[in-house]
Amino acid sequence: MLDYASVVIFALTGALVASRGQLDPVGFIFFATLTGVGGGTLRDLILGRVPVFWVLQPELILLTAGAAMLVFFTAHLLESRYRALVWLDACALAVAVPAGMAAALEVGTGPVVIVVMGVMTGTMGGLMRDVVSNEVPLILKQGELYTTAAFGGALASILILELGGGRLWALIVCAVTVLGLRAGSMVLGWQLPVYRARPPR
Repeated sequence: MLDYASVVIFALTGALVASRGQLDPVGFIFFATLTGVGGGTLRDLILGRVPVFWVLQPELILLTAGAAMLVFFTAHLLESRYRALVWLDACALAVAVPAGMAAALEVGTGPVVIVVMGVMTGTMGGLMRDVVSNEVPLILKQGELYTTAAFGGALASILILELGGGRLWALIVCAVTVLGLRAGSMVLGWQLPVYRARPPR
């Protein structure tokens, strides 16, 4: 269910990027599918889960196409497509990170790999979307808590597991932490310090 939710929400963000580029329906489907399954595909290949998840569940590709067409016909109704994009992306991140962690837990990997798979699943689809559309990736925007939000949620989940909490609660804590950190960054301006150049000594 986490895979389904993350694929659909990320697909919507991909289609919104296509709408900003004024692409045709094929372009919408391409961006929606790339964004929806990109991170999970990379995760499965690294974990050795072959065939990858969407090959076993091809209906996911139909869902990305459906999400693309939904945005194609309704994007003009949004007051700000970029604002919708960043909030949908935040929701997708909050679902995709625990989805990646759940996949790693099923394989039986250790905490470090579980965290990496969660962060990778949450960030790689959006990174592919932004790079292909020739936009500055959200994960690289100055001062944004994006990868940090994914990492923080994954660490919180590992902490719950190490303290003996159930897997379901760990994944819920992960999702809430990711969304909370990402929303705090967007609304309250939370950010990490950035490098400031200084004259050489």
